[in-house]
Amino acid sequence: MEKRIVLRGVIVGAVAGVFAFVFGRIFAEPTIQAAIDYESGRDAAQDALDKAAGVATEPAGPDIFSRGIQANVGLGIGMILFGAAMGALFAVAYAICVGRVGNLRPRTLSLLVALGGFLGFYLVPFVKYPANPPAIGHAETIRQRSALYTIMVIASIGFLILAVMLGRRLNRRFGGWNASLVAGGAFVVAIGILMAVLPPLGHLSANVSAYGRHATETPLPLKDANGTIVYPGFPADVLFQFRFLSVAAQLVLWAAIGLLFAPLAERLLTPKPARTTPEPATVSG
Repeated sequence: MEKRIVLRGVIVGAVAGVFAFVFGRIFAEPTIQAAIDYESGRDAAQDALDKAAGVATEPAGPDIFSRGIQANVGLGIGMILFGAAMGALFAVAYAICVGRVGNLRPRTLSLLVALGGFLGFYLVPFVKYPANPPAIGHAETIRQRSALYTIMVIASIGFLILAVMLGRRLNRRFGGWNASLVAGGAFVVAIGILMAVLPPLGHLSANVSAYGRHATETPLPLKDANGTIVYPGFPADVLFQFRFLSVAAQLVLWAAIGLLFAPLAERLLTPKPARTTPEPATVSG
């Protein structure tokens, strides 16, 4: 049974990845291109400042893959593989929850597990460390950023599991509604404390030493030696659009996983009614 659930989860996740890719290709790719164009223009302005100051500059190396390949083949394969991986994790969580979270219908459980995956894997970590387009983020902080984001994901999933367990324990004493409120409040408090403890990306040592203390790594206006702005800071509209569309793409992915897996789970887990053989007709003499 578990193997069939996981296999269906992987297939559903891959299909959901296709949906997320189509959404990202249509809506998010222009924003990504705008961020790349900003990065290229800023690099050119920085090179001009360095040359004017007599600083030697190194030419940028050629891209291994063209933008066309990145935006189509690369994004498509990446989203499909990511969707398959999330579908497998979703299916494992679903198999664990079956029979342990009350008498929920397979379809309802599918949507609830997908909602938990969206919250735990993406939305809650996003609140602390939102997704950034290519022009944002310094090479010196990649490891720190990755470690902090991983901590947020693991803690988010762990606290979510603990909240479900707490709600189950309190259910008999306080009822389902009150138990859910208490468990949800405990989750918010725990994750809020963790967010307050973890540092903002702009407070990382490499950023503070080079750019000063700020809330994020969003590029500020580029200035020359006289303090004159020679290139603007990263456009706020592009940043908002990218983050909004990132959340929307993840919502498409997890909604598709939950909705597509629901009927498969219903057919797999709902017992089929036993067939009744008709009694042989009797002929009265």
